[in-house]
Amino acid sequence: MREMNLNDASLTVFVGTLVTDAAGHPRGRVKDVAVATGPAAGAVAGLVLKTREGARLVPAAEVLQTPAGTLELAESASLREMRGDENFLLLREDVVDRQIIDVHGRKVVRVNDVELQWSSQNGRVLLRVAGVEVGLRGALRRLLKGVVPGPSLEAFSRRFAARAIPWEFVNVIEVDPARQVKLKVEQERLARMHPSDLAEILEELAPAEREAVFVSLGEEVAAEALEEVEPKLQKALLESLDSSRVADIVEEMDPGAAADLLAELPEDRSEAILEEMQPEERHEVEELLEFHENSAAGRMTTEYVSVPYSATVADAVQALRDFEGDLESVTEIYLTGEDGELKGVAPLARLILAMPETRVAMLAEPRILSCRAEEHQKEVAELFDKYNLRALPVVDSGNRLVGVIQADHVIAFLRKDH
Repeated sequence: MREMNLNDASLTVFVGTLVTDAAGHPRGRVKDVAVATGPAAGAVAGLVLKTREGARLVPAAEVLQTPAGTLELAESASLREMRGDENFLLLREDVVDRQIIDVHGRKVVRVNDVELQWSSQNGRVLLRVAGVEVGLRGALRRLLKGVVPGPSLEAFSRRFAARAIPWEFVNVIEVDPARQVKLKVEQERLARMHPSDLAEILEELAPAEREAVFVSLGEEVAAEALEEVEPKLQKALLESLDSSRVADIVEEMDPGAAADLLAELPEDRSEAILEEMQPEERHEVEELLEFHENSAAGRMTTEYVSVPYSATVADAVQALRDFEGDLESVTEIYLTGEDGELKGVAPLARLILAMPETRVAMLAEPRILSCRAEEHQKEVAELFDKYNLRALPVVDSGNRLVGVIQADHVIAFLRKDH
């Protein structure tokens, strides 16, 4: 067996490589590289050759690398026509210039080139995809191709630092039913991202990629991301989804955020979504929809933890365990009377240090700060600023607790206002 050249290569330089038969007669040049998906992801399934008869596909196992850097077909090699329905990615057609998510950098980047890697395994030389190049190195290769000879171009480009995303962090999602052409990181990695980072990524993606990524998210992750994006983008993300699917996502949202979202949608669309929601979640959102958007009630959430005024710390801890909302947003426990009137506010931190039998009322703040449901959001923001609040209870005309405004709700309003 002749000695093989195992140097790594880039797709830009690899495309155009001469391919000969065993006798040295030219059979074509590399036009593209077909890569397997699924369990064999990353392995090169075959090469697409540009021949006199048109595009032909040859299995990768039937292509040998020569010391001169050209490619040679095995004697048993068979070239077949491209049908267009093959279950693989074409690197040049489907990957280069596509937007992908760099989960580590938490941003959207564009693929400038693809890094290929030759390896020797059981006496065979195999070609695999090492990663996608998103930096200057790949951009320079493409810019200088045709001006600088292939080997020199490869050597020159490697003077620059690589900015590559390993192929193992890249997966495929189906955007066009006829062709799998877009890239993303695996859903598990997206799910672990902070909702704000995921929202920024959705904003950076082109519409088709954005829709494909959002549709693939779980309901809880989709809800968290949806709360972080602008209203215009919220509507765009929901346009392609049926009312049942949107209802599942909205049910996972904070009721206040859900009400804000539905208020931005056309009335018939909003009603259709509400009809698909579970009765309890629908009732919470419908109540909030009755309030003016710029009022305190329009900014509040109905997800909070409250206990009777006579409750003990043990009772409060159990209430926290039973709470189905976002526990991370809970900073205080609210004490209510028999008619639901607000009678006290106890910081969560004090409960941690108290004995189980201690009455929560003993841990409450000496003064109760609250606001009326109809109070304007600007006045609410002033209260947060003046008293350095993390949360503010909202009461009705009878001083009954109806909701809570959290600091992030005020921050969102102030950002939107400016």
